[in-house]
Amino acid sequence: MFEGLKIADFTGAIAGPMSTRYLACEGATVIKVECHSHPDSVRLVPPYKDMVPGYDRSSQFAAYNYSKKSIGLDLSKPNGREAAMRLVKWADVVIENMAPGVLEKWGLDYEGCRQEKPDVIYLSSSSLGRTGPLSSFAAWGYHHGPLVGVSHLTGWPDRLPCLDALAYTDTVAPSFTVIALMGALLYRRRTGKGVFIDQSQTEAGAYVLGPTIMDSLVNGRSAIRAGNRDPDMAPHGVFPCQGEEKWVAIAVTGQKEWENFCRAAGKEE
Repeated sequence: MFEGLKIADFTGAIAGPMSTRYLACEGATVIKVECHSHPDSVRLVPPYKDMVPGYDRSSQFAAYNYSKKSIGLDLSKPNGREAAMRLVKWADVVIENMAPGVLEKWGLDYEGCRQEKPDVIYLSSSSLGRTGPLSSFAAWGYHHGPLVGVSHLTGWPDRLPCLDALAYTDTVAPSFTVIALMGALLYRRRTGKGVFIDQSQTEAGAYVLGPTIMDSLVNGRSAIRAGNRDPDMAPHGVFPCQGEEKWVAIAVTGQKEWENFCRAAGKEE
């Protein structure tokens, strides 16, 4: 259903570009907006092609932005904003994940875009949504893990919480973005009306902790950091081997895997 869709992409970092990459891979025409003075931060994230740093050499940037078109606009300048609004009029969908208040001051928020294109679908993906007492909180994906509670559950019980290796909500929120856009597109197809989608990346991350949250609400149990242990798998962990700093990771999900593991280890008894 994204075939031929036109997307104005005002996103940066990971969560937004990953969302629009999904759409581009499914046939949408995505035009990514950047500014030469403030390029997408992931352009400076290694690894680089041939290990040589450069704005056009980051493999991470390429991974999140392939199949898109690109344009450089300085939105702080009147002619840059004028060009951006022409892009909005062209687009079926506008997606942005800038800090709260940035696009509002330039007239490129939902209200500003709706005046020029009444049936626009506008998705705003922010840390904590566009309403409420914490809506002005500007953050990166690494802030969302602690806000959601993922960091509290990561690490060893006798040590401090750990940040996740990859910003947690950056990999979770894009799925919700695509699902929400599918609903909005079906709604517009039926009614002819546009819609504003207010996405909180923190809320998207909390959804994945549903079983843990329900266990607390219903059973009064508070989850704790458990190192490499898993409540549903055993053995599950990283175990020492012979030699200096030699380890093996073992994850057994059920009886059949346990039998295969014992057989492979020569311990069928």
